Amino acid sequence: MGWAKQNCTLQLEPAKTPDEYMKSMLAQYEELNVTAVVMGDLKEVQKWKDAAPPGRIITGTSFDAAMGGTKFVSLDDMRAAFTKGGMQVMGEVGLQYQGISPSDMSVDPYFALAEELDIPVGIHMGTGGSGRANVAMPKFRGSMGNPLLLEEVLARHPKLRLWIMHAGYPMIDNLLTLLQANSHVYVDVAGLIWSYPLKEVHGYIQRIVEAGFEDRVMFGTDQMIWPKLMAASIGVIEGATYLTPEQKRDILYNNAARFLRLK
Repeated sequence: MGWAKQNCTLQLEPAKTPDEYMKSMLAQYEELNVTAVVMGDLKEVQKWKDAAPPGRIITGTSFDAAMGGTKFVSLDDMRAAFTKGGMQVMGEVGLQYQGISPSDMSVDPYFALAEELDIPVGIHMGTGGSGRANVAMPKFRGSMGNPLLLEEVLARHPKLRLWIMHAGYPMIDNLLTLLQANSHVYVDVAGLIWSYPLKEVHGYIQRIVEAGFEDRVMFGTDQMIWPKLMAASIGVIEGATYLTPEQKRDILYNNAARFLRLK
């Protein structure tokens, strides 16, 4: 993504440069004992991994430019990224920014590759920021963030390890329908956890937990450019009065460790 000012309801100070941001975040990972999934351009992600202590960074890249690009990485290059390049996660898949359904057959070979190589996939579903389609990304479609659009790709690839980023906010009923029908799909609370009023955030997470899916909710931030956002986001989960200590531990660690198969 471009290095530009973003809106943030927490009013946190952004880092001044990408290098300052990386240095600050690596320090945060150590202080907070975080293992982070870092996704993006291959060279940039590798730069983060090289700078971090062993085991702190899980690397990821996608076949599409998540924030609205039109060119896809070739299937051969994607295969090489995961078999030779050390990438561990396919994401963030941002087809919604291009107005493309995840079940469109034009992108199916990439999901087939992830299933073949047993690579977990993180896909953007839900909102993309206020006025996204009006201001900067005319191809963005809210309807393409409907979690139920994942049904066909999941049916074609039953062994695909997939998680819905941003928990498909605000489409809670469709999300719960998908989770009920597909027992191996997980969600994360990245972005959602800081982008909306806390009452709304807690209400959404509480619906998922009270529907019986607390074992499939993973913590996330959608960190962007604010070094202190990690600690603030962890605080949202720690301060959730409707969660038991065991459920908080599951969301902050156990569920992701299971999904990502961490040792």
